[in-house]
Amino acid sequence: MEATFPTGAIVKARGRQWVVLPDSSDDVLIVRPIGGLDDEVVGICKTIEPVSSASFSLPNWQQPGDFNSCRLLRDAARISTRSAAGPFRSFGKIAVDPRPYQLVPLLMAMRLDPIRLLIADDVGIGKTVEACLIAKELIERGEVTRMAILCPPHLAEQWQRELSQKFHIDAELVLSSTVQRLERGLQPGESIYQRYRYIIVSTDFIKSPRHRSDFLRECPELVIVDEAHACTLSGGVGRSRQARFELIRDVSQSSDRHLILVTATPHSGNEDAFRSLLSLIDAKFGDLPRDLESDSRSAIRAELAQHLVQRLRRNVIAMDKELKTETTFPDREDAEESYKLGTEYKKLFGKVLGFASELVSDETGTKRNRRVRWWSALALLRAMASSPAAAAATLRNRAATADAENDADVEELGRRAVLDQEELEITEVFDMTPGGNTAEDTSQTAERLKRLAREAEGLYGKEDAKLQKAIKLIKDLVKSDYNPIIFCRFIDTAEYVASHLRDALKGVEVAAVTGTLPPKEREDRIAELGEHKQRVLVCTDCLSEGVNLQTLFDAVIHYDLSWNPTRHEQREGRVDRFGQAKEKVRVLTYFGVDNQIDGVVLDVLLRKHKRIKSDLGISVAVPGSSEDVIKALFEGMQLRGEADNQMYLPGLDPVRQELHANWEDAREKEKQSRSRFAQHAIKTEEVKAELDAVREAIGAGPTVSRFVQDVLHLAGVPIANRPKETIDVTISNETPRAMRHAIARDEPFRGRFNLPVDDGVIYFSRTHPIVEGLASYTLETALDDVQAEDERQIARRCGVSKTKGVTEKTWLLVIRLRYHLNVKHRRGSDAQLLAEEVLTVAFTGQPERPKWLDEAKSQSLLDVVPSGNLPASLVKQQLQHFIESVRSLRPKLDEIAQSRADELKEAHTRIRRESKMTGTVGVTPVDEVDILGCFILLPDGA
Repeated sequence: MEATFPTGAIVKARGRQWVVLPDSSDDVLIVRPIGGLDDEVVGICKTIEPVSSASFSLPNWQQPGDFNSCRLLRDAARISTRSAAGPFRSFGKIAVDPRPYQLVPLLMAMRLDPIRLLIADDVGIGKTVEACLIAKELIERGEVTRMAILCPPHLAEQWQRELSQKFHIDAELVLSSTVQRLERGLQPGESIYQRYRYIIVSTDFIKSPRHRSDFLRECPELVIVDEAHACTLSGGVGRSRQARFELIRDVSQSSDRHLILVTATPHSGNEDAFRSLLSLIDAKFGDLPRDLESDSRSAIRAELAQHLVQRLRRNVIAMDKELKTETTFPDREDAEESYKLGTEYKKLFGKVLGFASELVSDETGTKRNRRVRWWSALALLRAMASSPAAAAATLRNRAATADAENDADVEELGRRAVLDQEELEITEVFDMTPGGNTAEDTSQTAERLKRLAREAEGLYGKEDAKLQKAIKLIKDLVKSDYNPIIFCRFIDTAEYVASHLRDALKGVEVAAVTGTLPPKEREDRIAELGEHKQRVLVCTDCLSEGVNLQTLFDAVIHYDLSWNPTRHEQREGRVDRFGQAKEKVRVLTYFGVDNQIDGVVLDVLLRKHKRIKSDLGISVAVPGSSEDVIKALFEGMQLRGEADNQMYLPGLDPVRQELHANWEDAREKEKQSRSRFAQHAIKTEEVKAELDAVREAIGAGPTVSRFVQDVLHLAGVPIANRPKETIDVTISNETPRAMRHAIARDEPFRGRFNLPVDDGVIYFSRTHPIVEGLASYTLETALDDVQAEDERQIARRCGVSKTKGVTEKTWLLVIRLRYHLNVKHRRGSDAQLLAEEVLTVAFTGQPERPKWLDEAKSQSLLDVVPSGNLPASLVKQQLQHFIESVRSLRPKLDEIAQSRADELKEAHTRIRRESKMTGTVGVTPVDEVDILGCFILLPDGA
């Protein structure tokens, strides 16, 4: 009869030992080398290759090592473990060391059934990592098998990269540009959503009627929605936003589906939009009472708080202080710089202002004609304030509003082209230079516009005072070792500025990225730019939201002021976020003192917004519409009809006072909302307890740092310590070939054991290939009694040492335990999982009558310092006795294994205790405990 091998069993095949993994079948065993990694997993067909049962061999007492081997062996085994035991199943398989605050959404999610969570943390805290942690944990627990990320198309590649590099989840992109390729590989009757387990989908692609029904029919068990604020409803939204809301609402209809909404701007100053967002979590939240402050509403507040996590950077720092940990956020240096229009530019500005005044004062034609003229006038002024290139393009181009079919389209096209409102109908910022030529212009007017356009083109370069001063400011930043991002409003401005910067900045790589490039090409261009030591990125607001640029850039210049203060915050958030290696980022607000437009935007909007954020710690969107402010601005300029030296127009005072009063009201409401929905569901002590348990189980943080440096030193690889837990590693032809193969490196490199890292520096995460390679090499050479010529045992499996750290003879065992986790979910799906952990246990006395030490004492013995050598004959005699006596210790080791299995069961269910979907979990030890190492400590002087 053919032998069967359960998950976790040790088998022998192909001349080596393997561990049987889940997903094995009667015919094919899925196995991993006993000391290997997940990327060494193979399938063995039992009908073709012989497979037999095996047992883990005991250490060879004739090959002793020093006591350093004990800790190295333990650390190598823990770091090699991917199916780690502990409260979270996923943490052994991720390439990121989660910050304590990032565990809060995970702990909240584990208490919900289904998981319905709104992650609304501030810009730059790490919402993507928080959402991915939840996803990875559900996958590793076997609670979900399929997942979809819904996001704007320009963020799809970034999500794919985060999932792959940090969480080892390979997801397929489902975009308008990829769907045909994906469909060609399908079987008849099969859909994309059936074929691929993990997908990243463009929200706007999937909301179309053609694709929506297929997606909803095969919708995965877990859906994550990024930029969820673009899927909300409030009065007067357009068809596209309505369709997004209806799509997510239909996704949420399934009572079994997990739904995670991610946004940094859940409110956007609109209470109705916020409530519609909450209704996607639970329909009843859409009808929350307006008054939630009274004691009678406490139950509602408490229930909502279970589904909403919304924290500021200051909250994160406060938690770090409480836990005595540190999350590195950069300091920020804000500054303002101004420029004055050149003489010729000011003359042209006056001419354009005069033409714009004529457009608006013309009362002839229909209401639509008048609105077309209004938006054209604003477009001309906005483009003039941006650059002569944008001005020339606007003067030559036909206004899009002139071709609008109805009044509503005129307003929509005008707002999109000129204002900087949050996009309602499209998920990406509109950065095309607007047209200023209306359909009713006469040939005389057309010639006038062309003449003005030629004048604008004559002001390129040296006649453009705004550009010239900006070049000096950018040179100063680059000279101070900064790599800045220059944000412009229009495509023509970005390309114009980039072109002149290339000529002015010698030895500095300059690239322009605008909405003309597809998302993938934008990423490629940024990556190419990142290969240069000194670099400047000039871009439009197509990169202002959601894109992570902190690893390559560390300063922001607002070349064009946005008319939406939130946009400034989004721009700055590209560099001012967790993961920024620079200790201080710089932000420069650049404005014209005599073009009147910048003065009003700066004083009425931007400075007020900054004061509120400084006071409250969060942004509060401009209440109502900024169009009223812009209209008042233009009417004030009409009074003169030409450019003025005044930066600010006194006639705007009533408008400013009313706006600021409404803004203060919104500020108070936001303050109350933040207090009302503050995160109290998870206590700091809970986070600390789970974090400690995770790190103990997998060997993260300091363990990785100590292990990597010890192994490289013992292998004879030169390393130089640098500040901030950074090391330089010298790899050369003298480095043993086996070591070069283990770390897959032939050249010197620099690495750091904590985030953030500087450009070109490797982050040594627990699952980084270099760390994995060192752990696998150390463990496999220790387990193999026979080494190849170029291999060297870094660690040995046994040893005897003298030390002042013990007062009596102490025996240590490094053991590895494997468990079956048989999970029966409430909804009927079953999963068999494999968990592993590595422990150090110790006793005094004799193996025949041991006095076992507690866990804390046993662990502390790993830090004792050996104090001298012993005769080789004595060492081997002691070890032979120890290893031959192991059989008498087996009952106690089995007892330890069962006790740890019970603890693992409790840990597995603890964080899901309040969720109904936990079902039942059975945890049983697998076979005998593996004895990795046997070590003896003798008291010095005995």
